[in-house]
Amino acid sequence: MGDLQLSENELIAVLRLQNIPNIGDVIAKKLIAYCGSPSAIFTDKLQNLLKIDGIGTHTIRGLHDKEHIEAAESEFQYMKRMGIQYSYFMNSDYPNYLKHCIDSPVLLFKRGNIDLKDRKIISVVGTRNVTSYGTSFCEKFIEDIAPLNPIIVSGFAYGVDICIQRAAAKRGLQTIGCLAHGLNQIYPKVHAKYTDEIEKNGGFLTDFWSNSTPERENFLKRNRIIAGMAEATIVIESAEKGGSLVTADIANSYNRDVFAVPGRAGDKYSLGCNNLIKQQKAQMLTSAADLVYLLGWDVEEHKTKTIQKQLFVDLDVDEKSIYEYLQKEGKQVLDSIALDCKLPIFKVSSTLLNMEMKGVIRPLPGKLFEAI
Repeated sequence: MGDLQLSENELIAVLRLQNIPNIGDVIAKKLIAYCGSPSAIFTDKLQNLLKIDGIGTHTIRGLHDKEHIEAAESEFQYMKRMGIQYSYFMNSDYPNYLKHCIDSPVLLFKRGNIDLKDRKIISVVGTRNVTSYGTSFCEKFIEDIAPLNPIIVSGFAYGVDICIQRAAAKRGLQTIGCLAHGLNQIYPKVHAKYTDEIEKNGGFLTDFWSNSTPERENFLKRNRIIAGMAEATIVIESAEKGGSLVTADIANSYNRDVFAVPGRAGDKYSLGCNNLIKQQKAQMLTSAADLVYLLGWDVEEHKTKTIQKQLFVDLDVDEKSIYEYLQKEGKQVLDSIALDCKLPIFKVSSTLLNMEMKGVIRPLPGKLFEAI
């Protein structure tokens, strides 16, 4: 199906899958992969489906029940009527990082002006009882990270969520709220007044249908999207227990970077963050600069290729040779650079220092160097 929007028939088939109690996202993807398309699942013989690893009669019970067909058609008509957009897990408009999570949603519903193409994405979570320390950190962090133009993802809840998303919107950054209910409502209701500023440059995502209400378990399920669609998750403030720590755990399970903002020992809403750092489940974050450095983001990335070419003109013969080598081969140690560029080590050492001063390479931990 490539990047084409699903046909009405295929979209209804996906909705049918979503409505069958024992078929979650993991099983749904297995069925689609085996049968070749969502609709083919409902025309294939049951004995064929039972050959798929992990699928038994209990799993696909109700596959052809009329209630699921009617529910899917009803939800489809709602989407059509309300102009609800969606992203299918096999298409390029689906969040790239989320594609690599085994339990990511087969279908995401969305509204607003969301554009994920070639963008850095970070998730920010925290307590609903944000303190003045947390609020000022949110605002300063967004101010400092704004030149890199990342997308800020959060849960649009009370506290840290709304604080970071409003700060991002004010700075013109795209921000996305991941909801624990359908797009036909906003929770908490008091945040409805902020939807316009969020949707102007960003929007909302959910995998819940329009008849879903904000139940506790929905928030926990929603957290996998917040953790999964981002390169890194930041916990700004958290008590000893809380939903943000669940999100941090999920991000760790996806092998994503997790950061936590430290607080004073004994402060109630810093206990969770301090514990994450202490247990080495998160790296300490004291500023946006920490994030940029630890993720290997280049603060000069927003500069144009013209400026990069001007820098390149300033390099001598040996520097150009080393720069081209590092661009081609990636991170390398000094010995390898000297050997492959056929230059003496003492010469390479001084040349690398000059290149670092010119801002075209940078040293990394482990005595490695890389081109910028």
